[in-house]
Amino acid sequence: MELLNRFSDTIFLKEDSSLEHQIENLKKVREEVPDYYKDKVDYDIKMLEIGLEGEKKIIYELKHADIGMYVLHDITLKYEDLKAQFDFIIITKGYVYLVECKNLIGNIEVDSNGQFVREYEYNGDKYKEAIYSPYTQVVNHKNILKKRWINRHSKLRVALQEKYFDNLWYKPLVVLANNKSILNIKNAPKEVKKNTVRVDELINYIKKDLDKYDNTYYESKKYMEELANSFLSDNIDEYHNIADNYNKIISIKKIESRLKQYRRDKSKKNNIPAYYIFTNDELKELVNNMPKTLDELKGILPEIK
Repeated sequence: MELLNRFSDTIFLKEDSSLEHQIENLKKVREEVPDYYKDKVDYDIKMLEIGLEGEKKIIYELKHADIGMYVLHDITLKYEDLKAQFDFIIITKGYVYLVECKNLIGNIEVDSNGQFVREYEYNGDKYKEAIYSPYTQVVNHKNILKKRWINRHSKLRVALQEKYFDNLWYKPLVVLANNKSILNIKNAPKEVKKNTVRVDELINYIKKDLDKYDNTYYESKKYMEELANSFLSDNIDEYHNIADNYNKIISIKKIESRLKQYRRDKSKKNNIPAYYIFTNDELKELVNNMPKTLDELKGILPEIK
């Protein structure tokens, strides 16, 4: 117990994020996409950079916490066909925090139904919009984690400890990373209110939790490390790469270019109009359907062509 109380370091077993890879990939494809897609790529990059900036604020706070914790950044766990992506898993001597980070522009209000609403100004206009509840999101991910835990333990252990999983061990936590945002949760449901915090209040939030924690449940530093490593070993480096959407566009444009060159060469060689080879509409059909057999090709081009 005394040794654990002296443990005050923040140990990151995983600090990198898929957001960094996404941004890097988007910057590469930006050079190849048609000009009219560049603004959309720039927007996607900006949104990812805002998200990454928010997560870096949390990393900074955790590194200066002086509490004693193991941290995993950007962890995806799988159970059967379900996936749970956690921005952070923070393992302390009292609780394991499952963190959903949001770096939102504007002020945030949570109503009595738990609906997150943000208000912001853009180009002089005011906007008010509902967003998907990050609290609901992280609770859903906790439930996937619970299914995974149940599957790995005996029915007896589950019967004895399920209440601890639900109410003691794992805490869903929403961290709002924009320090300029005003957070209004006075009318929010109790659970949302208890588990939503601004990034500059995160460490005090955890410290208050640990001050209330029953000392008889304290786990050893070794157990904390083993638990963190178990999450790390099960992490799957799998994410939806936004750049793939643009890579498809780039690939299609290259195919269109090759087909147009083929059409030009054929029309010149045979001294006939280009549309005799195939029309622009037929070109689109060829690109969209990618025929691989003669029968498939006949479904797009007339027999004579």
